[in-house]
Amino acid sequence: MDKLILFNNQQKAELLNKRSGESKFGEHVQILPHISNIYEQLKDLDVRYIIFGIPEDVGVFANYGKPGASKAWEATLKTLINIQSNPYTNPKKALILGHLDFSEELEELARLNPNKSKHIKIARSLVQTIDAYVTNLVYQIVLAGKTPIIIGGGHNNAYGNIKGTSLALNNKLNVVNFDAHSDFRPEEGRHSGNGFSYAYAEGFLEKYFVFGLHENYTSENLFKSLNKFKFIKFNTFEAIEVRKEQSFKTEVQRALNHVKDKPFGIEIDCDAIQDIPSSAMTPSGFSVNKTRQFLNTFGQHENVCYLHICEAAPTKKTVTQIGKLISYLITDFIRANSC
Repeated sequence: MDKLILFNNQQKAELLNKRSGESKFGEHVQILPHISNIYEQLKDLDVRYIIFGIPEDVGVFANYGKPGASKAWEATLKTLINIQSNPYTNPKKALILGHLDFSEELEELARLNPNKSKHIKIARSLVQTIDAYVTNLVYQIVLAGKTPIIIGGGHNNAYGNIKGTSLALNNKLNVVNFDAHSDFRPEEGRHSGNGFSYAYAEGFLEKYFVFGLHENYTSENLFKSLNKFKFIKFNTFEAIEVRKEQSFKTEVQRALNHVKDKPFGIEIDCDAIQDIPSSAMTPSGFSVNKTRQFLNTFGQHENVCYLHICEAAPTKKTVTQIGKLISYLITDFIRANSC
């Protein structure tokens, strides 16, 4: 785990804003004392949720997307540490592990030109390196009987989440993906747009539901592919929110029915949320409150085995907005899943 950088007491103290009469999340959340034997340490700890970050946007670059997802983890930490500690936020059930350090890969990425196909190939090779580390860390967390909450980075990391969980459980995994895009594009080299297709091709993904596809940004060929595969079901944002052909509540239940029969992961892509800075920010998407309702429903089910929140790309002006959004989603999940 040479890429794992543990969150420590010094970092926590620097981020924590204490107030008289208040108790903050960061004062009660657990951390690991040392980096050796991660699996053994986690297995013996009385916590349920392991929060860690993947500050990278290599997969987004490799998919010709807008960078910035590498900054979501830092934005999340600043806010999460300082929310209130109370019976609704449950900090004692969580451990902040730290982040996977892909600074070397990001330095190499900075020297690449997205307009050169040769450079895109290099970026896609870097994504494979990232895949291996994400897979290994998720594997150890799930094998230890804990639930990973994975923050930041591109949606390429869905592959490592699915593979790592599948290997730990020795079983194929179902996934629900709250997303404007299917990320089930061809296996043309790893990037943020084909994590699910690779996971399926390699035997780690069984059933897949894409919730809220945007009709303007899904190709005809991709719709044909999605309709061809029986293991995939989907709906579109326009059918639910614009034309009102389907109700949000009914579609949430249909998606849950598709994946709930075995362990499943929850993927939340911030591209699907209206006006949230992301790699493919949209002026027309689900509201934050609808997103929270979606997560609350899925989080309650006993078969959920991980949460991944990705593609948020904060700027200097929106770092607090992103931090609050992701912190809401993390605590929504913990609340729902702890019931």
